[in-house]
Amino acid sequence: MSGFSSTVFAARRFAVVGLGRAGLAALRALSGMGATVVAWDDAPYAREAAAREGFVVQDPAADIGDFDALVLSPGIAHMLPVPHRIAAAARAARRPILTDAELLYQAVRGSGSAARFVGVTGTNGKSTTTALLAHILTGAGITCAAGANLGPAALSLPLLPDGGVYVLEMSSYMLERLATLRFDAACLLNLSPDHLDRHGDMDGYLAAKRQVFARQQDGDVAVVGIDDAYGVAVAASTPHAIRVSGRARADVWCDGGMLRDGSGILADLGAAHALPGEHNAQNAAAAAALALALGASRKDVAHGMISFPGLAHRQELVATVDGVRFVNDSKATNADAAGRALACYGRVIWIAGGIAKSGGIDTLDGLLGRVGEALLIGRDAGVFAATLQAHGVSYRIVEALEQAVPAALSAAKATGVDTVLLSPACASFDQFSGFEARGARFAELARALGGTR
Repeated sequence: MSGFSSTVFAARRFAVVGLGRAGLAALRALSGMGATVVAWDDAPYAREAAAREGFVVQDPAADIGDFDALVLSPGIAHMLPVPHRIAAAARAARRPILTDAELLYQAVRGSGSAARFVGVTGTNGKSTTTALLAHILTGAGITCAAGANLGPAALSLPLLPDGGVYVLEMSSYMLERLATLRFDAACLLNLSPDHLDRHGDMDGYLAAKRQVFARQQDGDVAVVGIDDAYGVAVAASTPHAIRVSGRARADVWCDGGMLRDGSGILADLGAAHALPGEHNAQNAAAAAALALALGASRKDVAHGMISFPGLAHRQELVATVDGVRFVNDSKATNADAAGRALACYGRVIWIAGGIAKSGGIDTLDGLLGRVGEALLIGRDAGVFAATLQAHGVSYRIVEALEQAVPAALSAAKATGVDTVLLSPACASFDQFSGFEARGARFAELARALGGTR
């Protein structure tokens, strides 16, 4: 890894299990910093890829007690619903189970850098907020590196100097595998039911998310979104919390399209075209609060909001066909995220479906009137169909995006609707490798209809 001490993990031994993007980065980085590493993945092709890079590939379950820690891919369960057998062996042997962000922190401190760490979490909006904050800091001339759950894996980020800032998007899966990482600034944007199979219930999910504030000290920054009941409760119980909102007066909030704090207007969000809707107003408020605390000026914040280009798969306009806009919001993997997108449009042809989260789309009843017709794909299309039928919303169940996209264009033309919105409210793994692949396929199909970007 660029700039890190080659001996920072000397004499330490790690088992790295799960050899995806984060796992492979961990293998390379830990090895480069002097550690002894053993690699494992249940998929033979992943083991073969690691072996081709020269790593020792072996099942560490039998001798897991000889390792300093198990570095476990966030997507692999260590407790609920069923612990992976290697994770179960590690817990029985009282070996730490860590995420790569924890080891980045240890590597930075072990290499002598006092760079600051920022953690951004929440059920929705954390990718946009992470990217927006990094964009503002870069524009302000503050050296930063962004990654973890978003973008580059944590252990593929470079060593930053003392004045640098790591902006890390943190999932609940990552937050429950920290040991020493202390965030100089941390943010909880919002909370709604998600990943309950991994956390048991909302109390378990909230406990994992609250770990973003664990180990903070006097002078550290805690930003909390208060646009949901859980956030209100967290803010009330978090000392010196900076409250942010997309709709109500707070420490930083949006009022009539203007982003404000106690000193006045920070930015005109009407000019920030990549940040539509009330939910993005809250994301902007959180990013502004963090940026100001990290040393950016008010002018830096305003310029960053307006110049932010947005992220792929987050309300991304990918094509316009005969006056009909095709909007890729594939990142909306739960009902709350899809509701935030639906709230930005007067009327849409909605493409949704996949692997539904607990509760399906039952919480969207107040927004379903905006749906001219729904094209439902994936495993749980029938579950969504029952909800839509109960609310009198027109729908069709189709096999996949290949059928849904042209059908959506026809429906839009027939009803005079000018927006086709892919905002699935579901995970994608029944038909795709991830939300990115789903969004890319949607964009490809929309452009094939003869559209322009």
